[in-house]
Formats: sequence, C-alpha cells, structure tokens
Amino acid sequence: MSVTQQYLLDTYRAAQHGEPTPPAPGHHDWQVVREVRDYGRFRAVVQERPARGRVRAALARLARGGRLSGGAAARTPRPLP
Repeated sequence: MSVTQQYLLDTYRAAQHGEPTPPAPGHHDWQVVREVRDYGRFRAVVQERPARGRVRAALARLARGGRLSGGAAARTPRPLP
C-alpha cells in the first residue's frame, strides 16, 4: 500500500468516525528537517565541538584534497607556492 493510499484510507476512516482528518503526507517534512538540524547542533555543543560550520569545513577539507574522516592516512602533499 502506498503512502497516498494509506492517507486516503485514514481520511475515510476519520470521516466515518467524525474525527479530524490526519495531516497530508509531507506536510511536516521541513519541520522534521529543522528539528534534526537543531538536535545535531545541540549534540555538538554537548560534546564541546563547534555547533556551526561543520559541513562547510568538511567540504573545504575535501576540496583541498583532505579526507572527511580526518584519519591518519597518508596525504599527497600540496606543492608550495
């Protein structure tokens, strides 16, 4: 059963019982994304790490040729200017 079919069935059952209809699928998706982001920032603060800029810093390291994990693997040295 697809999400749409389940939603239509739930809407029909709610109408039969005189209850309010459930929210449409995807209605609260952005709220969930914001809550997950906020939780990640909270966990970073609790673990005494920077709460902002972690993704941008990781992408910058990747662009410079580093690794995302920050492991002790051998890296190719950059040429000096």
